[in-house]
Amino acid sequence: MNPATQQVWNEAHDRARAAAFEERRRVTIDPITRLEGHGKIDVFLDEAGDVERAYLQIPELRGFEVFSIGRPAEDMPQITSRICGVCPTAHHMAATKALDDLYQVEPPPAARKIRDLVYNAFMLEDHALHVYLLGGPDFIVGPDAPAAQRNVVGVIQKVGVEVGRKVITMRRRLRELIAYFGGKVIHPVLGLPGGVSKPLDPQDLPQFKQLAGDALEFAQFTLQVFKDLVLKNPDYVKLITSDTYTHRTYYMGLVDAQNRVNFYDGDIRVVDPNGREFAKFPARRYREFIAEHVEPWSYVKFCYLKPVGWQGFTDGPQSGVYAVAPLARLNAADGMATPLAQKACDEFFATLGGKPVHHTLATHWARVVEILQAAERMVELVNDPEITSSHVRNIPTAKPSVGIGVVEAPRGTLFHHFETDENGLIKMANLIVATQNNAARIAMSVDKAARGLIKKGQVSDRLLNMVEMAFRAYDPCFGCATHAAGQIPLVIRLRDRHGRVLREIRN
Repeated sequence: MNPATQQVWNEAHDRARAAAFEERRRVTIDPITRLEGHGKIDVFLDEAGDVERAYLQIPELRGFEVFSIGRPAEDMPQITSRICGVCPTAHHMAATKALDDLYQVEPPPAARKIRDLVYNAFMLEDHALHVYLLGGPDFIVGPDAPAAQRNVVGVIQKVGVEVGRKVITMRRRLRELIAYFGGKVIHPVLGLPGGVSKPLDPQDLPQFKQLAGDALEFAQFTLQVFKDLVLKNPDYVKLITSDTYTHRTYYMGLVDAQNRVNFYDGDIRVVDPNGREFAKFPARRYREFIAEHVEPWSYVKFCYLKPVGWQGFTDGPQSGVYAVAPLARLNAADGMATPLAQKACDEFFATLGGKPVHHTLATHWARVVEILQAAERMVELVNDPEITSSHVRNIPTAKPSVGIGVVEAPRGTLFHHFETDENGLIKMANLIVATQNNAARIAMSVDKAARGLIKKGQVSDRLLNMVEMAFRAYDPCFGCATHAAGQIPLVIRLRDRHGRVLREIRN
């Protein structure tokens, strides 16, 4: 072998050894499971086998903000509902509210109530999906159960076929209500600037009253299931309150005039890690308080509080990292808007040591509290005589310019911001979705869980699932959240006929 060939061979051998050592130091969960969207977790170990850093990477990129440009603003509730098949109603409603603002038109009372009814039905069925099918298996079946059992089949085996049928039936009936008003569930056509496309026929009201009553019974049943299977298990309570799943951050959520939790409308309220009000503002001022940070290893933008600034992936009052979603909404509000939900909320804070609660896994319990409020709100709305009024739209007449809408998606605060030319054609669209608002805290949660669980190179399926539990509590939707153009993680390896790596090229 001549010297030049020998040098190439030696360099390739060294790279192969380095790559092999690197592979022993890396633990990859790919794909991560029971979420909306796609992602992976890379855990890097030091020489002692402890965690140096764990990264939650989101490899998909979508361009809804770009290809909305040039489209009529009225198309946005339909375009943005295509972002996600799980939470299309959230995008549809946020876009519709942005059109109200764009055209400076106020929907009539019946239209507001119909929107509110549909939205609470959506919140209830979407939360039920997570409680029983996505996050629920970690507690109902257990984090130690084999992976093949941590799914809907395992849940039904644990709680019984009748309970499984109850969950599926209730979600189907709630989705039928959404389809009644919106034409279809996945891509509704309910919202119009200034109102809705269809009134509630008084002849159909009895079936919706029955549904609302049954939904409330289902919500109370779900709370009891959670108490029986999770809160009565001391190991689960210890896990929920452990430092491994705890972060002291700011919290954000929509509140009504009395600072109570509201899913459809209100102002955005932010509290600091001690529970003190940090800010309260309408949707139109969101850019004064929210900024976005980009990292090269993810297509998700990391939101932070602009007045505090980006201080990295750290918690505490000096950090601009904040959280949204059920736990954050309960922390950011002074209470719930309905009596049974308020009672459940009081028990939540009393059990977990007072307000605010910083335990990420407590989000599952907070989600059940919100199921109660959604059901109670449905009962209130279907018994409001104004909801059957035929006057469901005020026709807009104002010249469009800027429109900003906000709702609380199941996964947290969702902003839609549109700017148009004088013809109402979109010239700028900005979407800040719930999972973007949560992205920094989610990344911190995955890293901290990995550090707390993986020691001395000891890795098991159980431990890796418990690392996944750190992101799963947020019920993230990464399909909605991918907006940032990061670096494509491209690696090219050239191998000889024996499979040995001769050269590696990275961008």
